[in-house]
Amino acid sequence: MANETKLPVTKKTNEPAFGGETWRPFEALRKEVDRLFEDFGTDDFWRRPFRSLAGFERNLAQKLVSTPAVDVTESDKAYEITAELPGMDEKDIEVNVANDGLTIKGEKKFEREEKQKDYYVSERRYGSFERHFGLPKDVEADKIEASFRNGVLKVTLPKTAEAQKPAKKIEVKAA
Repeated sequence: MANETKLPVTKKTNEPAFGGETWRPFEALRKEVDRLFEDFGTDDFWRRPFRSLAGFERNLAQKLVSTPAVDVTESDKAYEITAELPGMDEKDIEVNVANDGLTIKGEKKFEREEKQKDYYVSERRYGSFERHFGLPKDVEADKIEASFRNGVLKVTLPKTAEAQKPAKKIEVKAA
């Protein structure tokens, strides 16, 4: 009972517990390396040697934004959701409660422009994420609080007074 999680998690076959597409960076890298070895020695390989690795890097950067690491913990008085969102500001994060669920959304924008005498570099990266959690019945939805510090979002979901009462021990008698 101590390890029981009261946040409902529905999981479809072959789908991660918190939604979204499964991200397997090493599998994607292995497939890319396999493709490079298959193409090695062909005329096409020498024309565009590592063009797709740039795409792999972009995909990796997007995945890092689109699926933040999240921990869900429970204490006697509240549940706490902690999401790691490095490089983001609180203005880029939105936390909503509606229809017995909590949604955390965010968008990260990165723009860089560098002009020198003999070159010009302009980069733009955008990534967004959205995570949804079902709320247990023993949460006081109107008292949910969120704070953001040093790239870590903490959402506290306080339990109702009834849920905070200690468990009553029942004496077991011999029959």
